[in-house]
Amino acid sequence: MREIDRIAVEETGPGLLQMMEHAGLELARAALAMLGEHWPHARVVVLAGHGGNGGGGLCAARLLASRGVEVLAVTIAHPSRASDAVDAQLRMLHESPARVIAWSDAFDIGEADLVIDAVVGYGLREAPTGPVMALIRAAQAATAPVISLDVPSGVDADSGDTPGFAVRATRTLTLALPKPGLRREQAGDLWLADLGIPPGVFARAGLAFDSRFGPHFGRATQIRLRYPDEAEG
Repeated sequence: MREIDRIAVEETGPGLLQMMEHAGLELARAALAMLGEHWPHARVVVLAGHGGNGGGGLCAARLLASRGVEVLAVTIAHPSRASDAVDAQLRMLHESPARVIAWSDAFDIGEADLVIDAVVGYGLREAPTGPVMALIRAAQAATAPVISLDVPSGVDADSGDTPGFAVRATRTLTLALPKPGLRREQAGDLWLADLGIPPGVFARAGLAFDSRFGPHFGRATQIRLRYPDEAEG
């Protein structure tokens, strides 16, 4: 997936901000589906890192808040240190009704109806420390369902290893391609979301493109994946 992202961002498009918007929209849709009819009165806490995963979470926070959901976004990202795409997401989020605080501020996750984990995705390289670890531990303490974006934070996307603290998700919305390290114990219900990456990008990376989404864009931008030991039906 790293090579897919690199080719898209550096050579062909879609760009990083565009992919964040796709990811955030699909994450917001998944969050609303999990909240069900209760969504107009729901409280959602978004835990967002400083990379691309966090940018998708910030986008979802904005979209949910703009639809009337009570959103608290807890972020590691800071405008002076964020990438242009994440900085853009922060600026847009501040124009929404969401409450936005820094990870170091006091916050209560206990009354949330849903927690969105967008702390760190497939970029994990070592045991989480500092603010990343703090937000992962906050997600671990949640009694509400947790949806993780792409990969539960703290889980190695390739091996499934957890070198330190890791989120145990109720649902994981993985992006563009299934990740080999996603297992039921950490990822929960596994869904795949379309990022709008064209077939040519996969071809440049030496991968065959096999769209799983079908022709109905409005109804099939997310599909549930089965684990190898899960029966059909």
